[in-house]
Amino acid sequence: MARYTGPKTKIARKFGEAIFGEDKNFEKRNYPPGQHGNARRRGKKSEYATQLMEKQKAKYTYGILERQFRNLFKDASSSQGITGEILLQLCESRLDNVVYRMGVSKSRSGARQLVSHRHITVNGELVNVPSFRLKEGDVVAVREKSKSLQAIDDALASSSNVFEWLTWNSDKKEGTFVKVPARLQIPENIKEQLIVELYSK
Repeated sequence: MARYTGPKTKIARKFGEAIFGEDKNFEKRNYPPGQHGNARRRGKKSEYATQLMEKQKAKYTYGILERQFRNLFKDASSSQGITGEILLQLCESRLDNVVYRMGVSKSRSGARQLVSHRHITVNGELVNVPSFRLKEGDVVAVREKSKSLQAIDDALASSSNVFEWLTWNSDKKEGTFVKVPARLQIPENIKEQLIVELYSK
């Protein structure tokens, strides 16, 4: 499936925050891209433009294309609870995101590649579908043959994130998706209500 492979700093500048993780180039130029840079006068955005931008930010953050994202919204809106919160919970429950959250990869795109290249197992079974939706209690592990990969060791060595809804065993290189995170446990700066309003029109 097609993925955005262009310059990530440009996208981060568009949203005014480093949505792909630490970015030294963004820190140097944390204003919107364009010929006139920070000097350009920018009119007030319409309500629709604000909602659309929030949806685009969520899609770029989690690396999800429009059709998948719309399907996630349909699932969220048909579930009991707050639609926007459930939408983010569904994004967080994706296998590629959990691999990233566990620190096995430094980025979601890297985590997606690890899953696609069959380096990750779920409950002892190889899973190569990044969008695989995890359930509470699922055990995510690095495949035995892949435990010596330098990229994984480097990522784990530099990871300092700890999430209450996940556990990680460094010796076994496996972790557990303990539970679906509450909204307060999701650190992404996404105004999910704007996305709900956009899709509800």
